[in-house]
Amino acid sequence: MNHLRVIKVILVACVTLFAGLVAFNNIVDYGSNYAFVQHVLTMDSIFDNNPLVYRSIQVPFLHHAFYWLIIFTEAMVGILCALGVWQMWHSRLADNRTFNHAKKWANVGLLLGVLLWFTGFMTIGAEWFLMWQSKIWNGQSSAFRFIVVLFLVLIFINQEEKS
Repeated sequence: MNHLRVIKVILVACVTLFAGLVAFNNIVDYGSNYAFVQHVLTMDSIFDNNPLVYRSIQVPFLHHAFYWLIIFTEAMVGILCALGVWQMWHSRLADNRTFNHAKKWANVGLLLGVLLWFTGFMTIGAEWFLMWQSKIWNGQSSAFRFIVVLFLVLIFINQEEKS
């Protein structure tokens, strides 16, 4: 058995656990991160007199909708990566073509995670809603850590194994 294949399965399993816990925590402790989303969207802690504050969203229903979209996406990252783990594990002894095909759902899950934390948090949250200007409600460093881990796992699992 190729030990690199087992390592790849384990790394995707770690992402599965991470994304699942993030989604679970956001549901069980809904208020903590809802407050984060609410403050980012209302732009109430950015620099004073910022001309871009017109972008703010002041409608609580939309705050909840954005937050549920985030939670749903986190859960989907976990589910898709779990499917990838299942398929990769069951294909670990197969030929390279079969194992590479088994990575499909892991790749989709990892990509979805990158889209969430890079596009959602770093692009929309930090740049459109100016989250970077907030001393309290700034999730850029956490989002960056998640993006880097997801990208590294994505790159690693797609490296060709030498026979």
